[in-house]
Amino acid sequence: MGVTDLERARKFYTDILGLEELARPPFGFPGAWFSVGASQQVHLIVHPHSTFRTGKGLDNRDGHFAVRVASYRQTVKYLRSKGYGEDAGDDLFQRMTLQPHATAGFPQIYILDPDRNVIEINAAQWD
Repeated sequence: MGVTDLERARKFYTDILGLEELARPPFGFPGAWFSVGASQQVHLIVHPHSTFRTGKGLDNRDGHFAVRVASYRQTVKYLRSKGYGEDAGDDLFQRMTLQPHATAGFPQIYILDPDRNVIEINAAQWD
């Protein structure tokens, strides 16, 4: 995932998503790796020619990655405690889209990271 400000992105992925940062090989460009569950990772890369979603809002049909959480309700409550809301006004980065009864068959939450990368958070069931 392309990012413009690595420290800002690190803060989001650790403080908001609660992901653990992993050791990363000494590549010749800045980035960070994070653990997602037992066997998946998210790789953040600072690259001057990355394709960004500049000017785009929260669109759950745009490219995104998904993480599964244990409790949909607890995650919504947690995100609200961090300032997220369905009607976050002009603050696009505090907005979340809730789909408790999504067509996918499981509840979904959509948010943006600080570089407008779309993130889906879902749970096996509504609880």
